[in-house]
Amino acid sequence: MSQVIFYNRPEPVNKDLHRNLKLDVSRTDLSFAAKTNSVPLAGAEFQHAVREYPIVFLQGPDQSILATALLGVRNDENLFIGADGRWNATYVPAFVRRYPFILASNETQPDQMTVCLDGAWSGFNTEQGEPLFDENGAPSTLMNNTIRFLQECQNGYQQTEQFIKRLQEMDLLVTLTAQVETGNGQKFAIQGLMAVDEKKLLALDEANTLKLFRSGELGWIYAHLLSLGNINRLVQLLAARHPAGVRP
Repeated sequence: MSQVIFYNRPEPVNKDLHRNLKLDVSRTDLSFAAKTNSVPLAGAEFQHAVREYPIVFLQGPDQSILATALLGVRNDENLFIGADGRWNATYVPAFVRRYPFILASNETQPDQMTVCLDGAWSGFNTEQGEPLFDENGAPSTLMNNTIRFLQECQNGYQQTEQFIKRLQEMDLLVTLTAQVETGNGQKFAIQGLMAVDEKKLLALDEANTLKLFRSGELGWIYAHLLSLGNINRLVQLLAARHPAGVRP
């Protein structure tokens, strides 16, 4: 899964190029996320996401494994985005909330990250909204808050990468296929998912169990396991959106 989904024209934030740029923060249109059925999730988000989304693990094209919030049953459909572009759930994943900004690797200094924005986002203009820079060319309050949030997101994803590596080292991840059926009898198989095997978790030795407990990651695991019941919620949302039936 690409870390730059949603972004049509990512470009580094530049105080000369973007000095007069403003962001319309009143916009509630999140339709840019309408065609993705999952987004990456940091472990620290599990406690919020467990109430609404299935939290599963997916393997990307580069063979890396990501923790994700499952947003739909079918490809290219986010069941939490309404026709008005609003997100119909209490918690919106940070991966979505950070848009239209993102941290990207610096081409000349790979160990450093650069703040980028989506230059194609229609929420940017020069007339109304919060400015990116103040009259002296310094980052505005909006930009400083954005940078802080992006750094928190990046740290969260890095911590989650380490968490997933530990799950792999402990051989806790197994392939999961969810068989679901809508109210009108249509059946779907959601494949390619991975989940923690609770039997293997309970059979862990004391040292590894204590490691997960003290790191707080045992709580992440059980939030993930509890969240799998939300797959039924996705089926209900699918049936409500397509009462006449849907194509698998």
